[in-house]
Amino acid sequence: MFRKVLIANRGEIAVRILRTCREMGLSTVSLYQAADRGSLHVRLADECVLLESPEGFQDQQAILRIAQEKGADAIHPGYGFLAERQDFIQACEAQGIVFIGPPSQVVDTLTNKVEVLKRARAAGFPTAEFSSASYDLLDVKALRAEAEQLGYPVLIKSARGGRGRGSRLAWSSDHLLKTVRQAQRESLVIYGNTRVYLEKAILPAHQIGVQVVGDREGALVHLGEREGSLLYGNQKIVEEAPAPGLTQPQRQHIWQAALELARLFGYENVGTVEFLVDLQGNFYFTEIKPRIQIEHPLTEALTQVDLVSQQIRIAAGQPLNLCQDDIRLNGWALLGRISAKDPWQRFMPSPGYLRQVRLPGGQGVRVDTYLYCGCTIPSEYDPLIAKLIVWGQDRPAAVQRMQRALQEFQLVGAANNLPMIQRILTQSDFVQGEYIKGASASALGRLPESEEHFRRLALAAALVYVRRNQMSDPLLPDRLVSGWHRHSRRLPQ
Repeated sequence: MFRKVLIANRGEIAVRILRTCREMGLSTVSLYQAADRGSLHVRLADECVLLESPEGFQDQQAILRIAQEKGADAIHPGYGFLAERQDFIQACEAQGIVFIGPPSQVVDTLTNKVEVLKRARAAGFPTAEFSSASYDLLDVKALRAEAEQLGYPVLIKSARGGRGRGSRLAWSSDHLLKTVRQAQRESLVIYGNTRVYLEKAILPAHQIGVQVVGDREGALVHLGEREGSLLYGNQKIVEEAPAPGLTQPQRQHIWQAALELARLFGYENVGTVEFLVDLQGNFYFTEIKPRIQIEHPLTEALTQVDLVSQQIRIAAGQPLNLCQDDIRLNGWALLGRISAKDPWQRFMPSPGYLRQVRLPGGQGVRVDTYLYCGCTIPSEYDPLIAKLIVWGQDRPAAVQRMQRALQEFQLVGAANNLPMIQRILTQSDFVQGEYIKGASASALGRLPESEEHFRRLALAAALVYVRRNQMSDPLLPDRLVSGWHRHSRRLPQ
């Protein structure tokens, strides 16, 4: 087992990894930039190092140098940044530092999204229709020809990242090039690569991810599926496990397909096999994410399996200590992504100083965050600041518990999307588990416009106005008027 782990990430995922390392008896090294000096992951680590490079967490050489100087024998990348950089994994391997994640050859294979889809289709797995190659912006004619052949709408996806960050939907040829430019700009920032490929959009559809874990000896298990169909823009906002729209036969079919696909590519460590499921129940393989995902606590809530611990153990060469028959999927779990985005200003990022932080608690409630009262949300990073996870014996119990936890959650000082998530959790489509049928987070979370809503806003505005402008005459306490404090200091006569 490792002695010391360097965490090449920040924020809530760094805190999450730190806690597991401490429970496993491993020393930790945290990295931070100036804007993150007071962050919780810096305060909790055994050692912390200022990352002065202008490239930040993308500077591979600086991170490897710090790992060597501090004597770290392993690096955990979390998600994003260097988590899927095959060249970084190779550099770690060359210097004798273990990368906690899949080996470089697996990541190299799986980040070539077009070739992955071709191999999966050749092996008999259904996939969405996709372009024959990946393209740069200069390949204008080829892009247009592929889009016309696939038929609009088409999804532009990062050749390195796939669905999520770096993906955009183009509804017609008039918007294709503009949409490609947007996808490429985000892909460059997130993945360091501008190449994109096209995929025929399947709308509406469930977005399903199956969690898999495998060791280097070929042992492989799944830990159930998660549903991530509620999106704002191209990012998930509310997720749950299991997926409410699947029947048990569909669920079993997708689990088996996920295991077979993971074996097809020789998968090792923790990862997610992703599918789209249309309203007729047909499923289509889209990609394999070779890393831990933001929503992994949903699986942990259902199975009581620490996925970060599994990552570390497998990377250390230990055999998988799970078998499929031992895994029990118990109850229901929901996750809300809390972001510093202002719902009153088109969800623009809203960094700032937090005067008050009140985190929810109680049975079945977990909060992954780097926030504390008096901390600052920096403007330099992704605005995700917390994840609220709840568990219930069934879906209605989980929904009620999430509603209660959201009422307890309080962040004062920086605008956030808590009101939007609270709104989503009360909508009938969501409560009934039918929200994926053409709905979106922006539609479900839209603020109400009823007369009662505006009446309450007017009342709140009036109370704020009175509180800020009320006049008060200062009064001296009676104990100071009586003069007792002066008499007490007189010498006896």
